[in-house]
Amino acid sequence: MKNLAFIALASLLIGTTFTSCRDNKEKSEKEEIIQEMKDEGAEVKIKEDDSDVKIKMETDNKEVKIKEDDGDTKIKIDNDN
Repeated sequence: MKNLAFIALASLLIGTTFTSCRDNKEKSEKEEIIQEMKDEGAEVKIKEDDSDVKIKMETDNKEVKIKEDDGDTKIKIDNDN
C-alpha cells in the first residue's frame, strides 16, 4: 500500500513539474499587435478609466487603437499609405 501511494505521489509531482514549466506561446490578437507595433518603433499611449482601457499606437504609416470595455476588446487598424 505504501508503495502504491509513493508511486502515485511521485507521478503527480513529476506531472505537475512538466506542465508548469511548459511555455504558453499562444498570444491573443491584442498582444500580437502590441508586440508588432513596438517592434516597428511605435509611440504607445495608454489611457485607463474606471473599467475602460484605451491603447493608441502610431508609426509613420500605421495607427492602431485598442479599446477594452468590460471584457470586450475592439481593435481598429488604419494604414496611411
